Amino acid sequence: MTNISRRTVLRTGFAASLAACAQPWQWLPTAAAASAAREKLPVAGVVTVYRKSSHADVILGKILEGFQQNGGPGPDLQLVSLYVDQNSEGDLSAGLAEKFGFRLSETIDDALTFGSDQIQVKGVLSIAEHGEYPLTPDTKQDMYPRRRFFDDITSSFRRCGTSVPVFNDKHLSWRFEDAVHMAATAREMKFPLLAGSSVPVAWRYPALELPRDCEIEAALTVGYGPFEAYGFHAIEAHECMLERRRGGEAGVSEVRAVSGPQVKALGQDGEWSIELLAAAMKTLPGGPRDVAAWEPQENSAVYLFQHNDGLKSAVIMANGLSDQFAIAVKLKGESAPRATWFKLQEAAPHAHFAYLLHAFEETIHSGAAVYPVERTVLTTGMMDRVMQSLSKGGATLKTPELTVPYEPVDWPYANHPQSFQLFPSD
Repeated sequence: MTNISRRTVLRTGFAASLAACAQPWQWLPTAAAASAAREKLPVAGVVTVYRKSSHADVILGKILEGFQQNGGPGPDLQLVSLYVDQNSEGDLSAGLAEKFGFRLSETIDDALTFGSDQIQVKGVLSIAEHGEYPLTPDTKQDMYPRRRFFDDITSSFRRCGTSVPVFNDKHLSWRFEDAVHMAATAREMKFPLLAGSSVPVAWRYPALELPRDCEIEAALTVGYGPFEAYGFHAIEAHECMLERRRGGEAGVSEVRAVSGPQVKALGQDGEWSIELLAAAMKTLPGGPRDVAAWEPQENSAVYLFQHNDGLKSAVIMANGLSDQFAIAVKLKGESAPRATWFKLQEAAPHAHFAYLLHAFEETIHSGAAVYPVERTVLTTGMMDRVMQSLSKGGATLKTPELTVPYEPVDWPYANHPQSFQLFPSD
């Protein structure tokens, strides 16, 4: 195995670190539609907790009970085993195992091998979200065991001499260096690694896909909720749009994050665009809001990013003004910003997760990740550095390690004309 140290990552950046691995990792996107006669491939679930409306439920539940979790059509996957790290109150795993006949395992290795020397599944879904885990002391990030899950999964791959595609829900870790390790390991072992948020594949109203090689002059994404848990979704929504600009994504050279009343002052000083905030807010239900009257409180923040190609962009955690995700982008030569609302289905069955699951379904069946994990390596790093900046009172951090260049692909979102199926968003 190629060992990439934290020092190497910080000194040379992600791109050079991955170059230390022997083989190039080619991303081969596919938009193949599921065939009615296609085999249901066996998969293992590795989760922190499994209770109602947890990420395990809204992802794995769609394998068990269909995309709408009502017994209807679902992915061409079969859940055959499950490892649950914490048996929390309201745990559903035992009852579901009895109902659907999948194996409940005491270890991750058993979930993958059934106690044998062979990998018994064609894919692994690692879902480390929710549960009782500590916070980092200074930055207050959730220390979900995504790296531990990944290392245990790849340990089984090495022992058995076989690797299969892996899905990692949300960011790869609270720590950027873990994300680099995970992507480099997947590349070295030659298995597809898919990761990230459901927001990039959710509904967009109005439907918006920026043209490839567009010239972006400014961009602002609106988010809400906790700075890390929901801030990551906002950053992923941000990047799924910005990566389509001319030259693709080049990485991020500086990060600054500020919370509280100073957020508004930074907008008035031109550090982020009040015009773009207003344009993004106009896409949301309820019509235009009085953006100028908004007084950010301590639960609001702005994340400021300087990209390596010169673009400056921002994410606003606009608690008190918004409870949705949206984006506005100013393109060169256009007088009005382009904007859209990333709509989620807030109630069950939370069908935006169906589109995330479908992306992994196609990854397993095609043998190639349908969109690049580099996006989530970068967004993991951006989120990590945001939390560090917040913990340091809004300090500007130089981030040469976030040189994570990659090209976008044309994977469809929920209501895209090429989406595999249009589910109700309400």
